[in-house]
Amino acid sequence: MSPQLAGLLQLVALMAALALSYRPLGDHLARVYSSDRHYRPETWIYRVIGADPAAEMRWPAYLRAVLAFSAVSVLLLYLMQRVQGSLPGSLGFSSIDPDQAFNTAASFVANTNWQSYSGEQAMGHVVQTGGLAVQNFLSAAVGMAVAVALVRGFARSRTGELGNFWADLVRGTVRVLLPIAVIGAVVLVACGVIQNFSGIHSVGQFDGGTQEWNGGAVASQEAIKQLGTNGGGYFNANSAHPFENPNPLSNLFEIFLILLIPFALTRTFGRMVGSLKQGYAILGVMAVIWLGFTALMMWTEFAHRGPAFEIAGGAMEGKESRFGIAGSSLFAVATTLTSTGAVNSFHSSYTGFGGGITMLGMQLGEIAPGGVGSGLYGMLIMAVIAVFIAGLMVGRTPEYLGKKIGTRQIKLAACYLLVTPALVLGFTAAAMALPTPADSMTNSGAHGFSEILYAYTSAANNNGSAFAGLNADTQWFNTTLGMAMLLGRFLPMAFVLALAGSLAGQRPVPVTAGTLRTDKPLYAGLLGGTILIITGLTYFPALALGPLAEGLAS
Repeated sequence: MSPQLAGLLQLVALMAALALSYRPLGDHLARVYSSDRHYRPETWIYRVIGADPAAEMRWPAYLRAVLAFSAVSVLLLYLMQRVQGSLPGSLGFSSIDPDQAFNTAASFVANTNWQSYSGEQAMGHVVQTGGLAVQNFLSAAVGMAVAVALVRGFARSRTGELGNFWADLVRGTVRVLLPIAVIGAVVLVACGVIQNFSGIHSVGQFDGGTQEWNGGAVASQEAIKQLGTNGGGYFNANSAHPFENPNPLSNLFEIFLILLIPFALTRTFGRMVGSLKQGYAILGVMAVIWLGFTALMMWTEFAHRGPAFEIAGGAMEGKESRFGIAGSSLFAVATTLTSTGAVNSFHSSYTGFGGGITMLGMQLGEIAPGGVGSGLYGMLIMAVIAVFIAGLMVGRTPEYLGKKIGTRQIKLAACYLLVTPALVLGFTAAAMALPTPADSMTNSGAHGFSEILYAYTSAANNNGSAFAGLNADTQWFNTTLGMAMLLGRFLPMAFVLALAGSLAGQRPVPVTAGTLRTDKPLYAGLLGGTILIITGLTYFPALALGPLAEGLAS
């Protein structure tokens, strides 16, 4: 069987698995966030945190709850790292330096999971399992809660209430993430992923010395890392490490976990707004972009250019032979079109255009299908922009799902769109202008510029993957990347919740003969075009200096 055919079969199997899970999971999510019933374990949690799950919140209160919870999470995770040397199960590792502890705390709470450290050489069992893995659950649940609040803004009328953050957080964790993660961990253990709390042990003699590895609760962390579109790995090699991702079957299952909830949330959206066709329209745009990026990535990496490429069957540099080009390309596209950031190959070693595809996937806003929760609300923001553009074309007041898109709504949507590019391009420009940050680049020229552009693109979009040639464990990068992660996560959330509140307070607009049908292919095409044009106008000059210049020169 040719590698290309094997890749096609993997893609077909993945699509079939996602199609089978789409309806039951999407409907389950809609029931979870629409139910008035509280399970007993959930009521215990509400008592401990002192929350009233039945109390409705307007958008300022919802936002304050999100920010307060996340601030406490950053502080607790930071403190755990700073006192690691005194904790049991630390494996003899010392406490984490302040700048790196801040960077890591911001990274995992913001669902970014950027790592400027080697996990197997820095973090003990308590920090890995009790700190990082816990935040994998909670940061994903926060993203889903904000997405559901925006959906309620479209679904409700003449009220500013968006639900209860604490109820949404607990339900998303207890009823959705935890059960699926448990099943996922069992499957990964069956595939060969390790799950233990062993200490550091020698694995053999190499060049006159010994190589040492430590074990860990890897399967359980790997499951929620992918399911919650987190991405932080137990080991420095991340999902390229055989302890995290041992074979092609585990690789395909991990890709499935990455895409599972983001795609299913489109059906949840359709259920909650009372029109499954609206969810299918959003799903169609997401799926077309994802398939297009996957096809482009496989084409660029399989293209034979020169004897080395022909002998290897394509661009095999930086890729694991057990996954090949197809498995690596599928994983790379899935992880950069979502906010996962996990890697099973060396993105810096991809072809110039291949590296540009991973970067562009993040710069789209990670909305195809995007992160858990963040992908849906990012796509709905783009839907609002597309409706506004269509309204300008025909001279009508824009409407989406029975809600008028007026001055306030479009300003909030525009602010959402401007935050991430401002962070990415601003920090990249500063890093290139100052003398010290540039010293961290392994490469010069276009590829060196791509290393820094990729780092800030990944951080501000809460992705977490890296071009890996960049030495990011410096005070400059730890601090600025941490700032980019926090601002890139919580500023957009503020605009999303403000938009949700303004929509929920409106009266529904009746459908007329002149109403734009947003559940039709014409609108889906307009939405897809809007996404690509806005991204192209924003990032094309920077991409031209980096991956495009490198790709054209090769």
